Amino acid sequence: MSAAPSRSVNASAPTDTRIYAVGDIHGRADLLSEITARIDDDIRRRPIAHTVEVYLGDYIDRGPHSRTVIDLLAVRLVANRAVCLRGNHEAVMEGFLQDPAILQYWLPLGGMQTLASYGIELHDETETASDLRLRFLDAFPRAHELFMQCLHNQFSCGDFLFVHAGIRPEIPIAQQDVNDLIWIRNEFLDSTRSHERFVVHGHTPVPHPEIRPNRINIDTCAWRTGTLTCIAIEGSTILFL
Repeated sequence: MSAAPSRSVNASAPTDTRIYAVGDIHGRADLLSEITARIDDDIRRRPIAHTVEVYLGDYIDRGPHSRTVIDLLAVRLVANRAVCLRGNHEAVMEGFLQDPAILQYWLPLGGMQTLASYGIELHDETETASDLRLRFLDAFPRAHELFMQCLHNQFSCGDFLFVHAGIRPEIPIAQQDVNDLIWIRNEFLDSTRSHERFVVHGHTPVPHPEIRPNRINIDTCAWRTGTLTCIAIEGSTILFL
Protein backbone atom coordinates (compact mmCIF):
# COMPACT_ATOMS: atom_id res chain seq x y z
CA MET A 1 0.00 0.00 0.00
CA SER A 2 1.32 3.45 -0.89
CA ALA A 3 1.65 6.09 1.79
CA ALA A 4 -1.79 7.39 2.69
CA PRO A 5 -2.46 11.13 3.04
CA SER A 6 -2.81 12.53 6.56
CA ARG A 7 -3.93 15.70 8.32
CA SER A 8 -3.38 17.09 11.79
CA VAL A 9 -6.27 18.47 13.83
CA ASN A 10 -6.64 20.33 17.11
CA ALA A 11 -7.74 17.24 19.05
CA SER A 12 -6.08 14.08 20.26
CA ALA A 13 -6.90 10.41 20.74
CA PRO A 14 -5.90 8.70 24.00
CA THR A 15 -2.29 7.57 24.34
CA ASP A 16 -1.38 4.30 22.59
CA THR A 17 -4.79 4.22 20.90
CA ARG A 18 -5.76 4.22 17.23
CA ILE A 19 -9.37 4.87 16.25
CA TYR A 20 -10.73 3.67 12.91
CA ALA A 21 -13.90 5.40 11.73
CA VAL A 22 -15.93 4.33 8.70
CA GLY A 23 -18.49 6.45 6.87
CA ASP A 24 -21.99 5.65 5.59
CA ILE A 25 -22.09 2.18 3.96
CA HIS A 26 -25.65 2.01 2.55
CA GLY A 27 -25.80 -1.62 1.53
CA ARG A 28 -22.34 -1.83 -0.07
CA ALA A 29 -21.12 -5.02 1.57
CA ASP A 30 -18.39 -5.32 -1.05
CA LEU A 31 -16.85 -2.02 -0.01
CA LEU A 32 -17.24 -2.83 3.69
CA SER A 33 -15.36 -6.11 3.20
CA GLU A 34 -12.52 -4.22 1.53
CA ILE A 35 -12.39 -1.67 4.34
CA THR A 36 -12.35 -4.22 7.16
CA ALA A 37 -9.56 -6.11 5.38
CA ARG A 38 -7.65 -2.82 5.11
CA ILE A 39 -8.16 -2.13 8.83
CA ASP A 40 -6.94 -5.62 9.76
CA ASP A 41 -3.91 -5.21 7.49
CA ASP A 42 -3.10 -1.81 8.96
CA ILE A 43 -3.19 -3.22 12.49
CA ARG A 44 -0.85 -6.05 11.46
CA ARG A 45 1.60 -3.65 9.83
CA ARG A 46 1.44 -0.99 12.55
CA PRO A 47 0.75 -2.69 15.88
CA ILE A 48 -0.51 -0.50 18.72
CA ALA A 49 -1.70 -1.23 22.25
CA HIS A 50 -5.36 -0.28 21.70
CA THR A 51 -7.58 -0.05 18.63
CA VAL A 52 -11.17 1.14 18.40
CA GLU A 53 -13.46 0.63 15.38
CA VAL A 54 -16.36 3.05 14.93
CA TYR A 55 -18.99 2.75 12.21
CA LEU A 56 -20.98 5.96 11.76
CA GLY A 57 -24.38 4.53 10.81
CA ASP A 58 -26.52 4.24 7.67
CA TYR A 59 -25.63 0.63 7.02
CA ILE A 60 -28.82 -0.08 5.09
CA ASP A 61 -30.92 1.22 2.17
CA ARG A 62 -30.03 2.33 -1.37
CA GLY A 63 -27.23 -0.19 -1.99
CA PRO A 64 -28.04 -3.84 -2.79
CA HIS A 65 -26.73 -5.80 0.22
CA SER A 66 -28.04 -4.30 3.46
CA ARG A 67 -28.58 -7.68 5.09
CA THR A 68 -24.99 -8.73 4.37
CA VAL A 69 -23.67 -5.43 5.73
CA ILE A 70 -25.39 -6.11 9.05
CA ASP A 71 -24.04 -9.67 9.03
CA LEU A 72 -20.50 -8.34 8.59
CA LEU A 73 -20.86 -5.61 11.20
CA ALA A 74 -22.34 -8.02 13.73
CA VAL A 75 -19.14 -10.06 13.44
CA ARG A 76 -16.97 -6.96 13.94
CA LEU A 77 -19.08 -5.95 16.93
CA VAL A 78 -18.51 -9.29 18.66
CA ALA A 79 -14.96 -10.09 17.56
CA ASN A 80 -13.48 -6.57 17.66
CA ARG A 81 -15.86 -4.86 20.07
CA ALA A 82 -16.65 -2.41 17.27
CA VAL A 83 -18.82 0.59 18.10
CA CYS A 84 -21.76 0.83 15.70
CA LEU A 85 -23.72 4.06 15.69
CA ARG A 86 -27.37 4.46 14.73
CA GLY A 87 -27.97 6.36 11.51
CA ASN A 88 -31.25 7.93 10.46
CA HIS A 89 -31.86 5.03 8.07
CA GLU A 90 -31.59 2.49 10.88
CA ALA A 91 -33.93 4.64 12.97
CA VAL A 92 -36.54 4.65 10.20
CA MET A 93 -36.28 0.88 9.73
CA GLU A 94 -36.65 0.40 13.48
CA GLY A 95 -39.72 2.58 13.27
CA PHE A 96 -41.23 0.41 10.55
CA LEU A 97 -40.57 -2.73 12.58
CA GLN A 98 -42.78 -1.15 15.26
CA ASP A 99 -45.33 0.71 13.13
CA PRO A 100 -46.33 -0.15 9.54
CA ALA A 101 -47.34 3.47 8.91
CA ILE A 102 -43.61 4.32 8.76
CA LEU A 103 -43.35 2.45 5.43
CA GLN A 104 -44.36 5.58 3.50
CA TYR A 105 -41.33 7.38 4.91
CA TRP A 106 -38.94 4.46 4.55
CA LEU A 107 -39.50 3.54 0.89
CA PRO A 108 -38.32 6.91 -0.53
CA LEU A 109 -35.12 6.53 1.53
CA GLY A 110 -34.22 3.23 -0.14
CA GLY A 111 -36.22 0.85 2.01
CA MET A 112 -37.21 -1.28 -0.97
CA GLN A 113 -33.57 -2.25 -1.54
CA THR A 114 -33.25 -3.26 2.10
CA LEU A 115 -36.43 -5.34 2.00
CA ALA A 116 -35.19 -7.04 -1.17
CA SER A 117 -31.91 -7.95 0.54
CA TYR A 118 -34.00 -9.92 3.06
CA GLY A 119 -35.92 -11.62 0.25
CA ILE A 120 -39.00 -9.41 0.66
CA GLU A 121 -40.68 -8.18 -2.53
CA LEU A 122 -44.02 -6.41 -2.75
CA HIS A 123 -46.59 -9.03 -3.78
CA ASP A 124 -48.82 -6.50 -5.52
CA GLU A 125 -50.25 -3.06 -4.92
CA THR A 126 -53.05 -4.49 -2.79
CA GLU A 127 -50.66 -5.69 -0.07
CA THR A 128 -50.93 -3.52 3.01
CA ALA A 129 -48.05 -2.03 4.96
CA SER A 130 -49.12 -4.19 7.91
CA ASP A 131 -48.82 -7.36 5.82
CA LEU A 132 -45.40 -6.29 4.55
CA ARG A 133 -44.23 -5.53 8.08
CA LEU A 134 -45.26 -9.01 9.24
CA ARG A 135 -43.34 -10.62 6.40
CA PHE A 136 -40.31 -8.48 7.21
CA LEU A 137 -40.49 -9.43 10.88
CA ASP A 138 -40.51 -13.11 9.87
CA ALA A 139 -37.45 -12.61 7.68
CA PHE A 140 -35.50 -10.42 10.14
CA PRO A 141 -32.97 -12.65 11.96
CA ARG A 142 -32.71 -12.67 15.73
CA ALA A 143 -29.03 -11.80 15.37
CA HIS A 144 -30.01 -8.63 13.53
CA GLU A 145 -32.48 -7.71 16.26
CA LEU A 146 -29.66 -8.02 18.77
CA PHE A 147 -27.37 -5.98 16.54
CA MET A 148 -29.92 -3.16 16.39
CA GLN A 149 -30.20 -3.20 20.18
CA CYS A 150 -26.43 -2.61 20.40
CA LEU A 151 -26.43 0.59 18.33
CA HIS A 152 -25.18 3.77 20.00
CA ASN A 153 -26.35 7.31 19.28
CA GLN A 154 -22.94 8.82 20.08
CA PHE A 155 -19.48 7.72 21.16
CA SER A 156 -16.61 9.71 22.66
CA CYS A 157 -12.94 8.77 22.70
CA GLY A 158 -10.29 11.25 23.78
CA ASP A 159 -11.06 14.65 22.28
CA PHE A 160 -13.22 13.13 19.54
CA LEU A 161 -16.99 12.71 19.38
CA PHE A 162 -18.45 10.28 16.85
CA VAL A 163 -22.05 10.79 15.75
CA HIS A 164 -24.00 10.01 12.62
CA ALA A 165 -25.18 13.46 11.55
CA GLY A 166 -23.79 16.04 13.97
CA ILE A 167 -24.75 17.96 17.07
CA ARG A 168 -26.76 21.08 17.77
CA PRO A 169 -24.27 23.90 18.43
CA GLU A 170 -24.26 25.53 21.88
CA ILE A 171 -26.02 22.53 23.46
CA PRO A 172 -23.79 20.46 25.83
CA ILE A 173 -23.05 17.00 24.46
CA ALA A 174 -24.74 15.36 27.43
CA GLN A 175 -27.96 17.26 26.61
CA GLN A 176 -28.07 16.62 22.85
CA ASP A 177 -31.38 15.44 21.40
CA VAL A 178 -31.14 12.02 19.74
CA ASN A 179 -32.99 13.29 16.67
CA ASP A 180 -30.32 15.91 16.14
CA LEU A 181 -27.53 13.35 16.47
CA ILE A 182 -28.98 11.32 13.60
CA TRP A 183 -30.76 13.93 11.45
CA ILE A 184 -29.25 17.42 11.83
CA ARG A 185 -27.70 19.15 8.84
CA ASN A 186 -27.40 22.90 8.23
CA GLU A 187 -27.36 24.20 11.81
CA PHE A 188 -24.39 21.93 12.51
CA LEU A 189 -22.66 22.05 9.14
CA ASP A 190 -22.74 25.85 9.00
CA SER A 191 -21.42 26.31 12.53
CA THR A 192 -17.82 27.49 12.94
CA ARG A 193 -17.84 27.44 16.74
CA SER A 194 -15.61 25.10 18.72
CA HIS A 195 -17.56 22.24 20.24
CA GLU A 196 -16.68 20.34 23.40
CA ARG A 197 -15.04 17.74 21.16
CA PHE A 198 -13.89 17.45 17.57
CA VAL A 199 -16.83 15.85 15.75
CA VAL A 200 -16.46 12.93 13.32
CA HIS A 201 -19.64 12.39 11.33
CA GLY A 202 -21.32 11.30 8.10
CA HIS A 203 -24.95 11.71 6.95
CA THR A 204 -24.40 14.54 4.45
CA PRO A 205 -22.67 13.28 1.28
CA VAL A 206 -19.52 15.09 0.17
CA PRO A 207 -17.28 14.37 -2.85
CA HIS A 208 -14.22 14.01 -0.62
CA PRO A 209 -13.72 13.86 3.16
CA GLU A 210 -14.32 17.38 4.45
CA ILE A 211 -12.09 18.60 7.28
CA ARG A 212 -13.08 21.75 9.14
CA PRO A 213 -11.51 23.17 12.33
CA ASN A 214 -14.32 21.66 14.43
CA ARG A 215 -15.33 18.52 12.50
CA ILE A 216 -14.68 16.01 9.73
CA ASN A 217 -17.34 14.60 7.41
CA ILE A 218 -16.51 11.16 5.95
CA ASP A 219 -19.74 10.33 4.10
CA THR A 220 -18.49 9.98 0.54
CA CYS A 221 -21.76 8.49 -0.77
CA ALA A 222 -20.39 4.97 -1.05
CA TRP A 223 -23.55 3.42 -2.51
CA ARG A 224 -23.31 5.65 -5.59
CA THR A 225 -19.61 6.54 -5.89
CA GLY A 226 -18.03 3.25 -4.87
CA THR A 227 -15.84 5.14 -2.36
CA LEU A 228 -16.26 4.15 1.28
CA THR A 229 -14.08 6.34 3.48
CA CYS A 230 -12.16 5.06 6.48
CA ILE A 231 -9.91 7.21 8.65
CA ALA A 232 -7.40 6.19 11.29
CA ILE A 233 -6.95 8.64 14.16
CA GLU A 234 -3.75 8.43 16.21
CA GLY A 235 -2.68 11.26 18.46
CA SER A 236 -3.71 14.41 16.57
CA THR A 237 -3.20 12.86 13.14
CA ILE A 238 -5.98 11.71 10.84
CA LEU A 239 -4.77 9.18 8.27
CA PHE A 240 -6.92 8.26 5.29
CA LEU A 241 -6.92 4.54 4.65
